[in-house]
Amino acid sequence: MARKPTPVSGDDAALFREAIGEVRRIEAPPAPPAVAPSPPRPRRFEADEVEALRESRQLAGEAPPDGDELLAFRRDQVSERTLKRLRRGEYSVQDELDLHHLRATDAETLLRRFLSEARGGDRRCVRIVHGKGLRSEGAPVLKQLVDRMLRQRGDVLAFASAPPNQGGAGAVLVLLG
Repeated sequence: MARKPTPVSGDDAALFREAIGEVRRIEAPPAPPAVAPSPPRPRRFEADEVEALRESRQLAGEAPPDGDELLAFRRDQVSERTLKRLRRGEYSVQDELDLHHLRATDAETLLRRFLSEARGGDRRCVRIVHGKGLRSEGAPVLKQLVDRMLRQRGDVLAFASAPPNQGGAGAVLVLLG
């Protein structure tokens, strides 16, 4: 139960005012400045990048993969049986890179570095998670980027979309030579 405050006598109040002296009101400090808005997303630039990638793929005679399309590629020296085993996830994944929510330029830099380090570290099977591109405008940007880069690299022997329990169409397993 709360205790009632004891009333203050007039003499006590006068004595208190005399002891503390003159009082002045302190104004509240000004409010902090509003947080600066995040920089605008260059949507037109992103759309132009997607379109340029699509056009370059068409010039190369390849249709870009869509979000649910499964990827597969092998060099001539890799057997079809090896590619099937890779598709089924029968190789032990030794490292993984997740590219979700990255810009294409950042993803490309990270992917180059990751593949070089994996090869230098004697890791022969790696997983790259690129997502299905469900939030991309048009085609899945990161999926197309990964597909294009892996095909161009000489140290990539084969790659295939991961089995469903390892990411499905949103990830690839890569065999490095």
